[in-house]
Amino acid sequence: MAVRKILIAEDETFLRSIIKSKLAKSGYEVIEVEDGEAALRSIQNDKPDLVLLDLMMPKMNGYDVLKKIKEDPELANIPVIVLSNLGQDSDIEKGKELGAVDYIVKSNVSINEVLKKVEDTINSSS
Repeated sequence: MAVRKILIAEDETFLRSIIKSKLAKSGYEVIEVEDGEAALRSIQNDKPDLVLLDLMMPKMNGYDVLKKIKEDPELANIPVIVLSNLGQDSDIEKGKELGAVDYIVKSNVSINEVLKKVEDTINSSS
C-alpha cells in the first residue's frame, strides 16, 4: 500500500514539529507549511491524503484555505481536519460548514489523540 501523505498547515513551529515527528514515526509522509498560501499551493501540487489545518495563519487564514479546497473539484474530496485554538461553537460550526471532516481544539487534545483522529479519518476515507 502506498505511503499516505499528510499536510500539516500550522504556523506554530514547535507544535508542527511534534505532530510531524509523531506522524512520520507512524509511517506517514509529512509535508509541512506555515502559512495559508503555502498550504493551498501544497494541496494543489502534492494532493495529500489528508490536511491538518490551523485556522489562524499568516497570509491566508484556514477558513479561506478550506473554502478554496472545497470549491476546487480536484481537491474537494481531500479530508481536512481543522486543528485550532478557536474553540467557540461558532468557530467549530463554521469549520464544519466549510467542509472540515473534524475539528480539533489544540488545547483540549494530546498529540496521540491527533494521531488517532488522523488514522481514523484516513482509514474511513480509503
